[in-house]
Amino acid sequence: MYLSQSIDIYCERLDVGIWAEPINAVTNFAFILAAIIMWIRCKNLVEGRVLAFLLFSIGCGSFLFHTFAQTWAAILDVATIVIFILAYIFVANHRFLMLSKIVSIIGVILFFPYQFLVVSILSNIQFFGSSVQYCPVVILIFIYSGLLRKTEPNLSLGLFIGAAILSLSIFARTIDEPICSSVSVGTHFVWHILNAIILSWMVEILRRHMLAAYPLER
Repeated sequence: MYLSQSIDIYCERLDVGIWAEPINAVTNFAFILAAIIMWIRCKNLVEGRVLAFLLFSIGCGSFLFHTFAQTWAAILDVATIVIFILAYIFVANHRFLMLSKIVSIIGVILFFPYQFLVVSILSNIQFFGSSVQYCPVVILIFIYSGLLRKTEPNLSLGLFIGAAILSLSIFARTIDEPICSSVSVGTHFVWHILNAIILSWMVEILRRHMLAAYPLER
């Protein structure tokens, strides 16, 4: 694998130029803006600020990928997203489900076989394409929402809303190539905007939960 190998997988990109995906590149600043807002809102919440920093990193990684469009940038892009997901799973296990830190970490580790299993099953549905890798995440959020429906109804609703928005976001990413002949810029930029909204919303859910459940920690 060559780290400098060019990657062309999105509708908007027509050549190897650094600004060949201007809309996809610029819309990454939605992540940056969301991260700054959540950093300010989580001024007394360590977990929130860690997630806000990771959200900022996602914006940077994705921006580099949609400008340089090379293997090394793709790895950085994916790595920042994965780290955010794993961090949030730990927080959800520990703060939402009230599991111990050790059990919460085990839950994070179990995400990998869960991801592999779900992707293996859903890969038979050709519609999803490469977006299938994100389907386990939205399913997991729905699962958390269901588990908390009776004990934490407000938190459950917030997670359900987040999962619903993420579903729309995955749909936007999925149809980027299929409708490329009709929409020249594609729809990947919508994935960026919706993801900035959903990720900041997930941090906001945590912030609200912590304020309500752990007032002495504020």
